[in-house]
Amino acid sequence: MDSMREGSRAECRSAEELHQMFPHLYDKFSREQWAKLRANMPLDISAEDLDALRGLNDPVSVDEVETIYLPLGRLLNIHITTANVLGRVKDSFLGRPSQRPTYIVAVTGSVAVGKSTFSRVLAEVLSRWADHPVVELVTTDGFLLPNKILEERGLMERKGFPESYDLRKMLDFMIALRQGAATLKVPVYSHHSYDIVPNEYLEIRRPEILILEGLNLLQLHLLAGMRTPKIFASDLIDFSIYVDAEEAHIRQWYLERFMLLRNTAFRNPRSFFHHISELGDAEAKAFAVDVWERINLVNLVRNVAPTRERAQVVLQKGSEHQVQEVWLRRV
Repeated sequence: MDSMREGSRAECRSAEELHQMFPHLYDKFSREQWAKLRANMPLDISAEDLDALRGLNDPVSVDEVETIYLPLGRLLNIHITTANVLGRVKDSFLGRPSQRPTYIVAVTGSVAVGKSTFSRVLAEVLSRWADHPVVELVTTDGFLLPNKILEERGLMERKGFPESYDLRKMLDFMIALRQGAATLKVPVYSHHSYDIVPNEYLEIRRPEILILEGLNLLQLHLLAGMRTPKIFASDLIDFSIYVDAEEAHIRQWYLERFMLLRNTAFRNPRSFFHHISELGDAEAKAFAVDVWERINLVNLVRNVAPTRERAQVVLQKGSEHQVQEVWLRRV
């Protein structure tokens, strides 16, 4: 197990190694440099607002919103405005009524890196722009195959790997969204039952901005034996953000979150992981370490981290969950 962990860490390139390999791919900004790009983007969110948005062990402060989210919001505002102008030009060229398609922002990165909290806060920040756009958040968890199918295919321990998703369903959703479908239904995933909830859906009604959060959104390779799709999720994404950190930090956050869940949500007798709450501290931690190294770390190294170079923005987090560097793709 130690050799697997060391090998995986060796394969999972650090931010500095990425910069050395692709020195001209990104402009790199320190926290202070990035904060200056906020310009006149207003702060319209309070500490109380953030209390309802942050994850179990993923702190986010008003300072983080001012320093990181507002400059990013300004950048997104420029991109979305430009996209809408180009859309109107195309509609004029084709002689058809102007439409405003949903702008899709992808947020990706490792398990436990803080994608969910980041996405919730970003959605809240964007929805408070002066023109109050409708912003929806969808996680790719809703496109996981139900446990029954995963069990039949021997994939229960590969949940979160590319082969564990109903890729066709996710692509159909994204295509319909871009084509202006009035109402779309996304299956609901329960972390409590660790499964898709039967006959329960999140309804999406033509938002101006959709934040799509998940592990494998920027991948390009087909699964073994698949000839389709000829189109990938990344082809339908307008802007992509990769939330990154050193593997040692992510591992620590994963273990901390797991132990917190063991003492809270896992205590519910109906929880899929209820048996974990009955283990001693050492046994529970050993179980968490095993899951991290045998499943989540392998997925990170093989599938998630290799897509980092494709993101338009890479957010490099430090040990305290604060973003320390912002990388903005040049090309």
